Amino acid sequence: MHYQYDASGSLRDDERGAAWGIIGRMSKVASRPPARVLIVDDEEGQRTGLASMIQSWGFAVETAADGQVALEKLGALPIHVLITDLMMPRMDGFELLRRLNSQGGGPPAIVLTAFGNIETAIQTMHDLGAFWFLEKPIQPSALRILLERAASQSRLAEEAERLQRELQYKGVLVDLVGACPPMQQVYSLIRQVAPSKAAVLVVGESGTGKELVARAIHHLSPRRDGPFVAINCAAMPEALMESELFGHEKGAFTGAVEKRAGCFELAQNGTLLLDELADMPVNTQAKLLRVLEDSHVRRLGGKSEIAVDVRIVASTNRNLEDALRKGELREDLYYRLNVFQLTLPPLRQREGDLPLLAEALIGALNGKHGCRVVDVSGEVLDAFHRHNWPGNVRELRNVLERAVILAGEGTITLQHLPRDFGAQPGNRPAQPASDMDGVRLPVGTTVDEAEKALIQLTLRHTKNNKTRAAEILGISLKTLFNKLKEYGSAAESEAASSSS
Repeated sequence: MHYQYDASGSLRDDERGAAWGIIGRMSKVASRPPARVLIVDDEEGQRTGLASMIQSWGFAVETAADGQVALEKLGALPIHVLITDLMMPRMDGFELLRRLNSQGGGPPAIVLTAFGNIETAIQTMHDLGAFWFLEKPIQPSALRILLERAASQSRLAEEAERLQRELQYKGVLVDLVGACPPMQQVYSLIRQVAPSKAAVLVVGESGTGKELVARAIHHLSPRRDGPFVAINCAAMPEALMESELFGHEKGAFTGAVEKRAGCFELAQNGTLLLDELADMPVNTQAKLLRVLEDSHVRRLGGKSEIAVDVRIVASTNRNLEDALRKGELREDLYYRLNVFQLTLPPLRQREGDLPLLAEALIGALNGKHGCRVVDVSGEVLDAFHRHNWPGNVRELRNVLERAVILAGEGTITLQHLPRDFGAQPGNRPAQPASDMDGVRLPVGTTVDEAEKALIQLTLRHTKNNKTRAAEILGISLKTLFNKLKEYGSAAESEAASSSS
């Protein structure tokens, strides 16, 4: 059945409301080319009638007789809105939307449906992410409103992508911050490798941001909607490591009271970060290699294998040649994972990034601690430039966290930095300690006594604010209360009396 269309049914801006008027005016800005609409329908009369009407509204229009031709045009041209029939030869609308969905989604799609297919169209919207559906014969006014809404959504997505690109070139990529040439090179490599399925090996000193790189790769990849799972290969013994990686069945070993999925299953259709790979036990490396080669995992104590689809990012702060020479890292696993290597520069090679990093970290720390610190003083920035930063960005964050808590608001000055900041180990200035700087302990003091003295000193400094004291000490509030309970009521009484 054929339908004839004209533009007489379109609504004026004032009739469809101020919001649509704004959208309509935005679409007609001279500096921006018109939004492009792709019409997919096997009936020529339908295509040409729709194309003529939509062109009269100021849109650019492309047409396709089936889903296969539509896919080719979607790959070659920037399409802002897709209008597709469902029933077509060769490739129908269902398959077209399914293909686009599997590729990470396409432009907003408006599905056309004949009478009686409304339930199917609604299901298509739910399962395949269509923007909306319209029943034939089409009401021009309804179609025009939907087109403008869908085109506006596409334009917003384009703008967001453009802003992300600008941020990348201004020194920000996802959660990574840095505008110096070495970091710009890292950003470029991340953008190139992220869309692929290749394994990535991230190397760099401790504290340089290797996990942030892994998260950026995940965020910029087609797997961004899947899970990101990280496991520290240096933090657990071999038996527990295998359980964490591959999972276990109930009764697989003593203490296995229920079955548990491993990291590979948890990261299905997403990304798995193997942090500190070179510290993984060699026997576990052999089992890991097998999983990587055949994409199947078997839980400890299990009898069947489970297919997994996981993108691997590995990281290490070790010298890999050393690890290979000592037999601590299997060569076959190294070559399997070292498809694409990214090397992160240490902070001492990124001095120009210190102001940018400080600004970003202070913003995050203000939110965490409820402070209102604005910036760092020139003297502090000079001290930062003179420092060697052996702990890299992690050390910078720790220094700034202490300073933000002490400053509370305004500007961070030298008095908010640790007294020995910048001094080389073993060559620190001999200066008298104060309540702000630390506590003197005689030789022979036990660890428990030193811990108790430090907690009491911190409580005096925070005027018995236990929440702030726990943050400064780097322990949980529950742990602090437990410690105070151990020390007895005398410790709390002393802290309370010193705050009055």
